Amino acid sequence: MARVVGILLAAVVAAATASLLAPATAELTRVEHPPKTEGSLNILAVGDWGRRGQFNQTLVAEQMGLVGEKLDIDFVISTGDNIYDDGIANTSDPLFKECFTNIYTAQSLQKPWYIVLGNHDYTGNALAQQDPAIREVDSRYLAIAKSFIVNSEIADFFLIDTSPFYLKYWNSSKYDWRNVAPRDTYIETLLKDLDNALTQSEAPWKIVVGHHPISSGCEHGNTTELQQLLRPILEARGADMYVNGHDHCLQHISSRNSGGGSKAWAGKFKTTSDKIEFIYDGQGFVSMQLSKTEAHLVFYDVAGNILHTYDSTKTEDDEH
Repeated sequence: MARVVGILLAAVVAAATASLLAPATAELTRVEHPPKTEGSLNILAVGDWGRRGQFNQTLVAEQMGLVGEKLDIDFVISTGDNIYDDGIANTSDPLFKECFTNIYTAQSLQKPWYIVLGNHDYTGNALAQQDPAIREVDSRYLAIAKSFIVNSEIADFFLIDTSPFYLKYWNSSKYDWRNVAPRDTYIETLLKDLDNALTQSEAPWKIVVGHHPISSGCEHGNTTELQQLLRPILEARGADMYVNGHDHCLQHISSRNSGGGSKAWAGKFKTTSDKIEFIYDGQGFVSMQLSKTEAHLVFYDVAGNILHTYDSTKTEDDEH
């Protein structure tokens, strides 16, 4: 059985062109984003950030800019809860610029941001964040679909909409479930499409991204629904990592990680049956440097200090 590494993120012209490919049938939408440098891919990952610069969001953004420049990143992955507390009302909501455009101003961050939605995004107008009109406000913001795939040759990133899995959310009327309900059909289709996409992937690295943790040692703990429904697919189909947000801390959990882009310091920890390699109850982000056979991940705090590193290697025989 494959081992999946869990990474928790409590957390303007791109060198490579990102092009949107229409799905052939009901498959997940795909974005082609070949790396700008042959043989290597550098990205940043962050989550839970949209606080108008408060709760150290601005400081994390500054450090992301510095690391992004050093690594000459290809793009950024956002794991959701992009706009607090209740997403945006529409595509002209000033909160969008106040939380995103006006904060991530470093030249190195003027690259595509591939984005999933979190539960706080769903309590606003969830469809507005996916509306093409939002990209007229800031072209970097690529919440292309609720779930989609970024093909980047060295790695395939499977961005998955996890909020509908949370059964307790469906008991509240404040969530925007347009284009999601009925829940059971939505989840069944998503899991089938993900299973097929992971099976067909020929990328050396298969990295799945969601908002909610499968396993977590921080405040929210494990997500039962994802343990039951999502985890078996990741293990069966050889996913290398699951990257998520939601718990506002930084974690590296192995069965084979997670990031906080703003508010943290809850001081509440949970037990999990998976091995916690690293946990930090504070804000930060993660960088990933990938080649066909090597992955180098670095966890940074709000001051840019390196808290933890993780390296993984594979032979060509391991790639598929």
